[in-house]
Amino acid sequence: MTNILRNEKIKAENLSKNAYLYIRQSTMKQVYEHTESTKRQYALKDKIVAIGWDSSSVITIDDDQGLSGADSQSRKGFKYLVSEVANGNAGIIAGIEVSRLARSSSEWNRLLEISVLTNTLIMDEDGIYDISDFNDRLLLGLKGTMSEAELHYLKSRMRGGLLNKARRGELKVPLPIGFVYDEQDEIVKDPDLQIQEAINIFFKIFKRTGAAWATVREFNRLGYKFPKKGGKGIEKGTLMWTQLVNSRALQTIHNPHYAGVYFYGERQVKNSIDGKREILMPREKWHVFLPDAHSAYISLEEFEENQKILKTNSQSRKGSERNSPPREGSALIQGIVICGKCGNKMTIRYHSKENCMFPQYICQKRSVEHGEKVCQSINGKGVDEKISSILLDTVTPFAMEVSISVQEELIKRQKEVEQMYLQNIERAKYEAEMSKRRYMNVDPDNRLVASSLEADWNAAIKRLREAEDAYQKECRREKENIDLKTRNEVVKIANDFPYIWNDPNVADREKKRIVRLLVEDVTLFQDYKNIDIKIRFRGGATKEVSILRPLKIFEKCRTDAKVIKEIDKLLDKYTTAEIADILNNKNYISGKGEAFSRKTVGRIIRTYNLETRYTRLRQKGLYTLKEIMVKLSASQKEIQKLRDRSGIKFYKYSDKNEYLYELPEKI
Repeated sequence: MTNILRNEKIKAENLSKNAYLYIRQSTMKQVYEHTESTKRQYALKDKIVAIGWDSSSVITIDDDQGLSGADSQSRKGFKYLVSEVANGNAGIIAGIEVSRLARSSSEWNRLLEISVLTNTLIMDEDGIYDISDFNDRLLLGLKGTMSEAELHYLKSRMRGGLLNKARRGELKVPLPIGFVYDEQDEIVKDPDLQIQEAINIFFKIFKRTGAAWATVREFNRLGYKFPKKGGKGIEKGTLMWTQLVNSRALQTIHNPHYAGVYFYGERQVKNSIDGKREILMPREKWHVFLPDAHSAYISLEEFEENQKILKTNSQSRKGSERNSPPREGSALIQGIVICGKCGNKMTIRYHSKENCMFPQYICQKRSVEHGEKVCQSINGKGVDEKISSILLDTVTPFAMEVSISVQEELIKRQKEVEQMYLQNIERAKYEAEMSKRRYMNVDPDNRLVASSLEADWNAAIKRLREAEDAYQKECRREKENIDLKTRNEVVKIANDFPYIWNDPNVADREKKRIVRLLVEDVTLFQDYKNIDIKIRFRGGATKEVSILRPLKIFEKCRTDAKVIKEIDKLLDKYTTAEIADILNNKNYISGKGEAFSRKTVGRIIRTYNLETRYTRLRQKGLYTLKEIMVKLSASQKEIQKLRDRSGIKFYKYSDKNEYLYELPEKI
């Protein structure tokens, strides 16, 4: 285009508004290294002034340096530019090329649409464009599409090369503690044996405890420290030994690197309404998953088993797949009990009786979610007692074999403790020796430096002594625990297992862990008489047993059916007080084990909906006092005279001298 054509597009309306110069580089590396491009963008201001704008009216926007033009979510400068155009404050927008303003066609076209409405011109290094002109709009739209396509091709080439390298397992990725890259850029275990030992002990403890939080508690109880490397600032890459926390334990268990797996694409960037965000993807959608790619701390099978354990322990899971970890409380099969009616997991409630807590297994999922009636509520005392007896019968034949393996495990744990503290001593010795060398090599005349190094040496010696004292104390304690409390008992476990199981000092949580080792799940089904128990052992074996359903309180106090039948028969002739005397003479007793009274008989009549004597007499056509007075046209006194001289038949229906009358044939 010629200068004449350019000038024709610039109107007085445009010159009366501000000119906006937008400057951007995609990365901070470009900002520092591609300085010529930056200079060219700032130089565009001179061209804006040359075509008619005053220098004071030119606003430079360079807030988005080091940000990609693929989207506007993080580009405050671009958002400000669009708002100024929409408010009609911009006469012209200037950028060295379209790609500086936007790499997204949607954002570029939106800017063009707003510019049409506000009569805003657009300028790049090639010329000035009037968006209301079809040819200019077509040209700018094409430039925007080409800019987006250019970014796509750049990303595709770089992404393709990166994925191709990752598929070969050669792409360098951040490694967790315990792994490093060697001189050939291959992943190997950290040569620091103390780091290796800490990670090995971590996985062994998790295998024993079966829960991340229990691993953290045991790890810290033993006084172990877990290694980590600083990630930011002056501590970046520095090895530190810290107390193990639950979040780090979960990260370690979930990381496939420890199983010798090279992986890439666990987290992927996905477009969303709120902008791009990083999403944790399921394993089948990872870009790369290469087993046996490097040395490992655990096998892939053990890693998979650990993931299953964490999945079943997860408190956020719902439905029948969730098994909660063993917790406090006496409910022996808590977390692994299934409703035999609907198949849902049953939860636990406890009720107190005589200062003791008793479990109640309840299926209430539908009740909670849909407001329906509770599916099943089963008294857990009898169920747990039956499970205990079955386990005692099952475990006893194998107890000797278990005792030997337990003893070996205890000895191994003692050696782990000793090895851990010996490594602490070894590291403390190394640090003390290094501090000594630095102090001995310093110029004696440099007293400031010498004093500082001497203090470091003294501190290192102190840490060495503390490590040695901790080793002696902790290892002695562990040895005493094994020798005095455990070793002799373990040998006799075959005969003493029932005693150990029934020992009140054994924690409920430990009993539940024993149950989990043997039992997969337990299904309960209750009818009016029995509780059916189906036990599924690990390995596939099953066992089905039934126990009598415990009577509820009202059922325990229920009167015998024969007595109820007798009362129903006696109501044809006698009142409640008379019936009570008859039952007592026949040595009948009530449900509470007491003699009968008028009130007891009355309560039984109401509870079992027996027809009262009054109702029975009325059904025979007898009349009340008022009714018979009307029928006979007689007063109450006359009726009483008839009753006294047996001139009318009457029947007593209550213990308050109340009567019903039979209509006489003749008076």
